[in-house]
Order: sequence, then structure tokens, then C-alpha cells
Amino acid sequence: MHRKTAALTQDEAEAIAIQALAFLAGEPARLAQFLNLTGTNLSDVRQRVNDPSFLQAILDYVASEESILLVFAAGVPVAPETVVAALNVLQGDRRELRST
Repeated sequence: MHRKTAALTQDEAEAIAIQALAFLAGEPARLAQFLNLTGTNLSDVRQRVNDPSFLQAILDYVASEESILLVFAAGVPVAPETVVAALNVLQGDRRELRST
């Protein structure tokens, strides 16, 4: 059955991204991979935690790795589609998505 999900607000999308950052920080190897791929260091993380483009990079990383996306979504818990919707909001795409 398909149902239309409500569009996320910017604040909700940012909150999901911050949860994703906490998730990445919970496992040093996962955090190190993210930092290496983005060229970010820990002091950058602390300074940029409220930067929408940095939050977008976090969700982009999580959404691009299906196994990471599924583990994160199950742990929060949110639907993987909601994580993708949050990424779309941070990218400026506020369209509503359909989910199962």
C-alpha cells in the first residue's frame, strides 16, 4: 500500500542529519571513513555541525551506502525513504515523496 508522506521541514531534515552524525560517531571506523571521504577533520565537524551544506554531506554519505542507511534508519527509527527525503530538503528539493 502506498501512502503520501508529509513533507519534512528544514528543521526536521537537519535533526535527522544530526542524528546521522551521532550514528557515524558511534562507530570510529564509520566516522573515519566519512571524514576521509569528505576531507573533514574532527575540529571541522565541531565547527560545521549547524552548517546546512555539511548536514547535507552527512545525509548524502549515509544515503549513498545502502547498508549504512538501513542500519541507521532501523536504529533511529525512521524509514530509509525519510532519510532520503531529509537529504532532498537539505538539497533544496521540498517535493513530497511516496513511500511504501
